[in-house]
Parts: sequence; structure tokens; C-alpha cells
Amino acid sequence: MRKWLAAILAVIQIFLLTACSVNLPMVSESTETDGYSDAQTMLVIATERNRYRKVYTDQIWSVEVSDDQTPFQTYLLDQIRSFLGEVKTMNLLADEQGLTLNSQEREQLKQLSDDYYDSLTDADKAYTKATRDDVYTMYEAYHRANRIVDELTKNVSLEVSDSEARVIQVQEIAVSEESKAQELYDQLTNSGADFAATARKESENTDIEALVGRGEREAAYENPVFALESGQITEPFAYQGKWYLVKCVNDFDEDATLERKNKLALERKNQAFHRIYDSFAAEHPVEIQGSIWDKVSLNDGADCTTSDFFERYQESMGE
Repeated sequence: MRKWLAAILAVIQIFLLTACSVNLPMVSESTETDGYSDAQTMLVIATERNRYRKVYTDQIWSVEVSDDQTPFQTYLLDQIRSFLGEVKTMNLLADEQGLTLNSQEREQLKQLSDDYYDSLTDADKAYTKATRDDVYTMYEAYHRANRIVDELTKNVSLEVSDSEARVIQVQEIAVSEESKAQELYDQLTNSGADFAATARKESENTDIEALVGRGEREAAYENPVFALESGQITEPFAYQGKWYLVKCVNDFDEDATLERKNKLALERKNQAFHRIYDSFAAEHPVEIQGSIWDKVSLNDGADCTTSDFFERYQESMGE
């Protein structure tokens, strides 16, 4: 149960901020603002509520997620509240920077809002009480939050070399004794024993296959492993209290390297934006207020199913 719950908590921020260009800090020591209306807030609450219901059913709301016995419903609502505070802060920053939307963007957002609103069932509308204008307001705020990230980082170099992002595919054998590692190395190199079969039989670690990116592990591991070409095997080396033998299956995993290159570029963009955002957020703290946070129940509105508010934005406005 704890492992299952930890996995859920680990992806909460991904669910809430997937379509944003960066992950943002939580806001603290804040002044109060009304932020968004109850109906506008319920659009986000309904979306996130229904995403979790699809996978975990309504039983998840009462699951305790911390030592102080906080139920998952409270935790999720707190995350949504913080997220809305971040969107509000980013819009204030957009105001300060004089960021405006052009007529094409506004028309796209209008079409997106109409399409989303028309997709809502009567039960969705009853649960959120949102109007077309509410939908447009939230999409506009979300879009401006994304736009200010792009605007403030447009001159940041996001180039990442293949060497820096390189990912290799390996198989590993880990044992406690150096003598055992040397014995296995001799078997593999002298008798031509199958590395994967030997690893499954002899390795003390359960996982024998891995994708490893440059810079993800310590030099004691990377120095011998990244010197390999496809098909080669390291001599025994010590790493994190065990002795390792590593075979390079693929010395340049193209797809994994491209994925990591994009991830590293996003991290650079994130860091550049944070240098501006963190200072602004400290000077303009925001906390979303309203009675909605005390009265909303994620157990209500059983027939409400809308869950693609952000997904539709990505399809329509994403790059």
C-alpha cells in the first residue's frame, strides 16, 4: 500500500503541471486574493478528480497519505490550490512584462473553450457550474502562464550535445565479493558464457538491465562503463559497496538519448525561468482563497466525468 501510494504522490505534480513549460515552486507566506471564481476553480478540480477516479476509484479519497493522517482528498485539493496560485502569479508576472495575446491566439482560445464546453455533459455542468466565459477565463490564464515562460526564456540556449545527453543500454552483474566478480568475469571472457543468463543467475540485484545517461551515476561506475563499445564487458569494479560487471548492449540508444536531450533542455529552460520567477513570487506572494476549499467534496457529482481540460489545451495550443 505504501509503495502504491508513494507512486501516486510522485506523479501528482506531473498531472497538474504536465502542459506547463516548467515545474514551479510552491508559494508560501502569501497575501490573500480571490484568484478565480468557484466555477472556474471547479473546472480544474473536476478534471483532476476524474483522472484519479478512472484509475483508483472513489476509494482513494479517504486513503491517508502522510503521518498526520491527511486524507488523499485534502492532499489533492491542496495541490490544486497551490497550482492555481502559481498560475495567478505567472499571470501577474505576464502583466508586469506587458504580455498580451494576439487576435489569432484569442480566436484559438475561443474555439478551444467552445469545444470543451460543448463536450461537457449536463452532469459536468451541474458539478462545476461553469459557463463558457468561465472556461475561456481559465484557458486564457493557463495560456498566458505558458506564454510568459516562453517569452522570458526565448534567448536561453537550449542546445544539448549528443555526448552530454548520451544514453547507453547495459546489462549488469552485482556481487558482494571481488573474488566472485573475478570468477564470473573469467567465465564470461574465457568460456563465452551468456552474460544475461549469468546475470539472472548470479547477480544480487534484481534488475539486470538498465538505460544509463551520462552524469546520472558516479564516476566509479561511468568511467569504465561509458568507455565500452557495444558488446564489450568491463573488468570487475567497485561501486556503492558491491563489485560490478557491466556489458554494453548498445553504446548509443538513439531514442533514449533524444528523450534525455529534450529533458535536459527543459531543465535549462526551467532554471532560467526560475531565476526571474522566484524573485517575482517572493515580492508578489499569492494565496488562493475562497469558501470552495472548505465545502467541495470529491465524493459528490458521481456522474461528472470530464477529465481532459488540460489535454485539450495541449492538442489545440501545444507546440
